[in-house]
Amino acid sequence: MIDQKLVERAFKNLENAYAPYSNYRVGACVETFNGDYYDGANIENASYGLSNCAERNAVFAAYSNGVRKDDIKALAIVCEGKTIAAPCGACRQVLVELLNKDTPIYLANRTSQTETTIEELLPMSFTQEDL
Repeated sequence: MIDQKLVERAFKNLENAYAPYSNYRVGACVETFNGDYYDGANIENASYGLSNCAERNAVFAAYSNGVRKDDIKALAIVCEGKTIAAPCGACRQVLVELLNKDTPIYLANRTSQTETTIEELLPMSFTQEDL
């Protein structure tokens, strides 16, 4: 069951996006099992490669405050695009290390939403267990 409160909080984070180049705003939010929330929005840069996605910002904010993968209840990623938000390849690689394989990830736009996991988004991933 998709946590609508978490999805709505992620939509609120769209307001904090800095997307003057793509005009594609993304919001994200991490919820922990103890009820804390960590917000994220995409932040672009003129060099493009130095931009940072909303989901990484949210997860990095959580980790910067001492949260670890076993503390994370769910992650929501939202956009206002024609299709639901989905993490880019770089974000998928980060999420496979910083979330548990079965942590719910809610993906949404204003008209549809779905629930998935990082294991579904990045099958056969390369992780620390491969080292």
